[in-house]
Amino acid sequence: MADILKVFKKCSQDGSTIVFLGKRDFIDSLGGTEPINGVVLLDEELNSPFSTLDVLLVCSFRYGVEEKETMGLTFKKELVLSEHSIRRDSLKYWSLLQEKLVAKFGKNAYPFHLEFPDHCSASVTIVPESLESGEPCGVEYFVRVKHNSLQKKLSVVNLTVRKIQFAPRNIQRSKKPVTLVRKHLSSGLLELEASLDNHLYSHGDEIMVDVNIRNNSNKTVKRISAVVLQQVDIAMFKGGNQHAVVTNWDSQDGCPIQPGSSLSRKIYLTPTAESCNRHGLALEGRVKGSDTCLASSTLLADTSRRDVFGVIVSYSVKIKLLLGAINGSLSAEIPFVLMHPSPRDRKIMKKRDTLESVESFGSNEEIA
Repeated sequence: MADILKVFKKCSQDGSTIVFLGKRDFIDSLGGTEPINGVVLLDEELNSPFSTLDVLLVCSFRYGVEEKETMGLTFKKELVLSEHSIRRDSLKYWSLLQEKLVAKFGKNAYPFHLEFPDHCSASVTIVPESLESGEPCGVEYFVRVKHNSLQKKLSVVNLTVRKIQFAPRNIQRSKKPVTLVRKHLSSGLLELEASLDNHLYSHGDEIMVDVNIRNNSNKTVKRISAVVLQQVDIAMFKGGNQHAVVTNWDSQDGCPIQPGSSLSRKIYLTPTAESCNRHGLALEGRVKGSDTCLASSTLLADTSRRDVFGVIVSYSVKIKLLLGAINGSLSAEIPFVLMHPSPRDRKIMKKRDTLESVESFGSNEEIA
C-alpha cells in the first residue's frame, strides 16, 4: 500500500510561487520545538540561477487595535526567527515529504528547513470586540517566501503556522492543589478551604471544586460564587496584565450559613471557549473555526528568560463567599494548568476508554 502524506499548500497571488508543508502545528516540548520542513515550487520564469529566494520564519506580534493606527503609527512588530536561502543553504537530510515532492516536481522544487529558537512564545490570539475590527492582537507565526530580485508583493507567500505546547509527562495529574484562607472578624473566625480534583486538565475536562466552609463568627454567609479566570500577561509592557472570566457559577443552595455552622459541597466547572463572552479571551491561534479552543497554559523552561514578544497565559479557580454589603467577602484562588495531552497520553486514554467500554459491554451481556 502506498504511503499517503497530508500536504498543506499555499500559492502566491500571481501564481509564481507555491509553498508545501506537511503540517501547520508544531509542538514545543520545553526542550525544543519541532522543525519546519517544506518545499518551495517556483515558476519556470523565476527559476533562474541568478535570482535569490529566501524562506523566512516570521513572528508577528500585534499589541494594539488595527483600526486605531494613524499617520504611520502601527501597533505591530515583526521579527525574523529563522532564515533559509535557496541555492545557498543546502540540506543534508530530507524528510519523506520533501523527497516525494522534489521527485514529483523536479528541478523547480526546492526543500527548506526552519527552526524555532528557544524561549519563544506559543501562538495566542486575543479575541477582539468585533471580528470585523481588523487583525486581532496576539502572537502569530508564518512562513514567508520572498524573491529578493522582485519588488512586487504579488509573488510573496505567507503561510500561517502554529506553535503549541502539550502537557509534559512530569506534570502529575494526581496532584491535588489545596488552599485555606481565614478572615478574622470582630466576633470570630470564618474559614474557607477549597481543593481541586487535579492539577492538570485537558481542554473540555470538568473541574471539580471541593469547598468546605466553617463559620465560627456571628456573621452570615449569604451566597457562594465560583469562576474560572484566565490571566494574560503581555511581556512587552510593564503591568500589561488582564484577566477574563471563562465560566462562572453562583448559588444560594445551602445558604445562609448561620453562625456556628458549616457547609461542604462540590462545584463543577467546565472552561471552554463557547461557555462565555469571548471578548478579551486568549485563544490558541484561531478566532474562527470548529476546533477553536482556549489558549493553553504557558510553561517556561526558564522563568528568568521570557520572550519580549511573548504572551503568558495562566488559569485559576476563584471561590468567593459573600457576607453582605457591610461585612464584605472572603475569597480563595487556586491555580491550575490547562493544556492538551501529549499524543502518547491521548492514545493511552483512548485505549483505556475503549477497554472500559468493552468491559462494560461484557458485564451487561452476562447480566442479561
